[in-house]
Amino acid sequence: MEAKAKVAVIGGTGLADPKVFRTLEELDVDTPYGKPSDKIKIADFNGTHVAFLARHGAGHTIPPHKINYRANIHALKSIGVERIISFSAVGSLREDMKPGDAVVLDQFIDMTRHRQLTFYDGPKVVHISAADPFCPDMRRWAIETVKGLGIPFHEKGTYVCIEGPRFSTRAESLLWRNMHADVVGMTLVPEAQLAREAEICYISVASVTDYDVWAEKPVSAADIIQTMKRNEDNVHRILSEMLPKVKEERACICASALKEAEL
Repeated sequence: MEAKAKVAVIGGTGLADPKVFRTLEELDVDTPYGKPSDKIKIADFNGTHVAFLARHGAGHTIPPHKINYRANIHALKSIGVERIISFSAVGSLREDMKPGDAVVLDQFIDMTRHRQLTFYDGPKVVHISAADPFCPDMRRWAIETVKGLGIPFHEKGTYVCIEGPRFSTRAESLLWRNMHADVVGMTLVPEAQLAREAEICYISVASVTDYDVWAEKPVSAADIIQTMKRNEDNVHRILSEMLPKVKEERACICASALKEAEL
């Protein structure tokens, strides 16, 4: 089938602001793994067609440990998506990664326990390389974009993905810091590695909302909501500037991730 959109955005429900994304079509997609989190919106974003998927569903009703990640990635692949820009909210594990900062992630640590992590449960066995789990080309475009916008950001960051839906204990938060993780969240895994198995280029830009509980920094709900709103505005700015940089041709490792992964 002709691609509905070659670039997809995965994010929170508030990201698909109708003032920013002009929806052209909604796709109700079935997959061998069940339904994705929500209908996929094909939208016009400043003249570029993008697919938008609300990770937590309409109205933010799906907790992170119950997201059907395999269905989400399979559905995007089935409509012709070749690149995914993912956005997520995270807690900071470092003093210098402040609320309101953006982080262009380059590594992750998987601390989840009960998730479906692969499309290949047998009989075909596939071992993808995850040494560098994010698309290098898209990371470069994201870094150039955020730097040009003057948004406080970090060019690298290691994301520790926890099972959720609870937040970390103080002991766990200190452990994540000792593991040299920079931010903590609940949604990156297995989303990123499934995209690599599907040979889709993938990056994740994390928005820091607060310090995790290792820090004695009381944060109110009002503070977090204000920070999330500011981060949401920054996400729209990042997309406006980054999407025109995305090239048609793919010369990165992502497009041929399965070439030497099958046994």
